[in-house]
Amino acid sequence: MQSTISRATLGRLPVYLQYMRTVKDEHISAAAIARALGLGEVLVRKDLNLVCGQGKPKTGYAADALLESLKAALGIQSVTAAVLVGAGKLGTALMEYNGFLDYGLEIIAGFDTDYAKTAEGVCSKLVYPMEQLRRFCQIQDIKIGIITVPSNAAQSVCNQLVDSGIEAVWNFSPAILKVPEGVALQNENLALSLAHLHSLQNHNNQEENKWKKKSTKLLTA
Repeated sequence: MQSTISRATLGRLPVYLQYMRTVKDEHISAAAIARALGLGEVLVRKDLNLVCGQGKPKTGYAADALLESLKAALGIQSVTAAVLVGAGKLGTALMEYNGFLDYGLEIIAGFDTDYAKTAEGVCSKLVYPMEQLRRFCQIQDIKIGIITVPSNAAQSVCNQLVDSGIEAVWNFSPAILKVPEGVALQNENLALSLAHLHSLQNHNNQEENKWKKKSTKLLTA
């Protein structure tokens, strides 16, 4: 695998991984993967070449080896522990979701300023007071922090996570956060994603209406 993989390629690797987990054959070709995922064959070949080199002529890739190479590229051959700050509805849903384990991530604890939530916990996971964040992260050697607090509190929480030794922040708040150099930041703006989806729907409806009008004109001509 090459030392540098583009952000776009990294974004597709989980898709390949999810698909490869369903493959039962011993070998699979880039063309077959491309057809199954609706991607271009050339694109798939380039992506997989970065991860595990070129496939063999006629046989393609050994399925098990490709699966392990994808796991290694994504760094999920072992489980990485993470903490979440903000045990509200969204935070609780994320803590309850077990699918992160498939990609090597486990949220092992939550933190909140609401002492009522710290007394209840979420499922089998404890929710701790914010005062214990720094010590918990240092003792458990936590490097990933997830933010699900309101935007007006997000930067302060982010600063506390960084001060606690966090090296990667997954931000679900609408706030535009600032992190020091060397700290990775991934933003998930759910409202923006929904707005984008609504825009795509409107575009599709407009195209469909244009097609219907054109068809009507042809039929009545």
